[in-house]
Amino acid sequence: MNRRKFIGQSAVGVGAMVMIPHLLQAEEIKKYKHQVGFQTFPIRDQVSKDFSGTMKAMAGMGYQYTEMCYPKGYAGAGFAPLVDVKATDLKTMIADAGLQCPSCHFGMGNLKNNFGECMEFAHGLGLSQIVTPGLETPGKSITDFKEAAGELNKIAEKIKAEGMATGLHNHSGEFKMLDGQLIYDGIMEALDGNLVKMQFQTEVITLGFKASTYFKKYPGRFISAHLSDWTADKKQVPVGKGIIDWKEFFEDAIKTGGIKNFFVEMNQENYKDSAEYIHGLLG
Repeated sequence: MNRRKFIGQSAVGVGAMVMIPHLLQAEEIKKYKHQVGFQTFPIRDQVSKDFSGTMKAMAGMGYQYTEMCYPKGYAGAGFAPLVDVKATDLKTMIADAGLQCPSCHFGMGNLKNNFGECMEFAHGLGLSQIVTPGLETPGKSITDFKEAAGELNKIAEKIKAEGMATGLHNHSGEFKMLDGQLIYDGIMEALDGNLVKMQFQTEVITLGFKASTYFKKYPGRFISAHLSDWTADKKQVPVGKGIIDWKEFFEDAIKTGGIKNFFVEMNQENYKDSAEYIHGLLG
């Protein structure tokens, strides 16, 4: 699909997500004191088929901003239809939906090997944050992770020179012991906290790890978080209906962790209820 055809089809409306009962008006969206965003990866099929319509549908659920995935780096994961769409066009469609896009995921390989292209896309989209979803290391020893963290420090220096901040996203793999140390702690030791901030994924509650614990242990070293909630038997449920203490989470995230953005990242059916709960909690 060429760029013009994609934009034309995407502008048709909310066909990809017609299950949304109604769209909030701009006045309703502005009433929220605390804004909340969503990650595009779980709804990548809709995003790729009808970008404009999906952005409007998500705004209609009460979201104010989004986090993208770099299309060229995520082409094989479902973002291929966006590869030839200009970042400036994506930015326009996001803005037309009443949203902003402060952050985007870029793989370490893309940042190391195609830095210029990544930055061109980042500036076109108007990003303030570049987040990598992992260190892309063999991870056979804690030293491997620390060396990879050192590589990210160097990349972060270049990103800073471009006027943007760098973040590192965790998965469950970083919350395992290796060579007598929790991998997450080893990474935090090796990262330059002035250059690289963390994006915390709350899903690790299923492994017994609380976000608040790390906000307190590493104050000021976080930039954003991916939000999802879970039952005691590890089933995903909308934010507010699981075992996470969200009042504690938001208080520690904002006051101690230094987090700027919250991105809900859940199964599609959980997005609407999650946004409603968060806005109800935060006002």
